[in-house]
Amino acid sequence: MRYLFDTNIIIYYFNGLTADEVLHQMLAESFNISVITKIEFLGWSEFSSNPTLQNQARAFIGHARVFDLSETVVEQTIRLRQQFKTKTPDAIIAATALVNDLTVVTHNTNDFERLGLETLNVKMKS
Repeated sequence: MRYLFDTNIIIYYFNGLTADEVLHQMLAESFNISVITKIEFLGWSEFSSNPTLQNQARAFIGHARVFDLSETVVEQTIRLRQQFKTKTPDAIIAATALVNDLTVVTHNTNDFERLGLETLNVKMKS
């Protein structure tokens, strides 16, 4: 199965907050993200004041296959925003998954299931 990781999962995983052992294997096999996830993840303000952490984050995200905003993804994003009034980042991630036939790995399954996407929930540490 091919996966597209939502930004929240990337952040939680990077910060050691996930409890799902399967997630590590999934990332090793299918580390796909949308360009918006790269922007959201690397745009975290904490990285600007901590160069070591920023370098670690860039090295981590450097292992991902980043799906850019193709015209097909842009048009699908527009349709999702119009039809479901979805926030732009979620619409971009959803459109990327739809266009590329990917399952969205997220902690917020409801955000994507309502758009008709297949999702996989990740367990968080208690």
